[in-house]
Amino acid sequence: MNFFHCPIKIVSRNKGRSAVASAAYISGTRLENTWDGTTHDYTRKQHIIHSEIMLPANAPPQYMDRATLWNSVEWNETDRNAQLARVFEIALPAELSHEQNIALARKIVQDLFVSKGMCADFAIHDKGTGNPHVHIMLTVRPLKENGAWGAKCRKAYDLDENGQRIPDGKGGWKNHREDTTDW
Repeated sequence: MNFFHCPIKIVSRNKGRSAVASAAYISGTRLENTWDGTTHDYTRKQHIIHSEIMLPANAPPQYMDRATLWNSVEWNETDRNAQLARVFEIALPAELSHEQNIALARKIVQDLFVSKGMCADFAIHDKGTGNPHVHIMLTVRPLKENGAWGAKCRKAYDLDENGQRIPDGKGGWKNHREDTTDW
């Protein structure tokens, strides 16, 4: 049985990365990033045995297309230091067949991520050296019921014991950020 291996990374612009480039890499495809006009071509990668996109029920059906999904993410994150996606890499059991590992990866993606409302793009890599693994790329923003991208967080005002806003001493109100999801 393989040892557990699960690095988690954030794809962010301030590190010079793009969601489209990451998606092209994990899937071994050629994708054009319409945000910056760069084409990312990883079609020569030989060891990708399966790639797939899984979406929550409220996601627009056009997001089944990898380029459409990740270009939409790129265009909805406008900050120069935006966090675009999360990427998990999880070791899979070498003792399982490719079909069993595909079924296992689907179950992991569905149960842990898609059921919570995330769009997931995953690919299984196996060079035949005893290290099969799955790359799972996830959206950071939630989808609203109508399929539009929602906010990552919102501002919430700090309240006193009477339910009134607390002045911050600078002419505003004390506040904090609350996540819009429980991810």
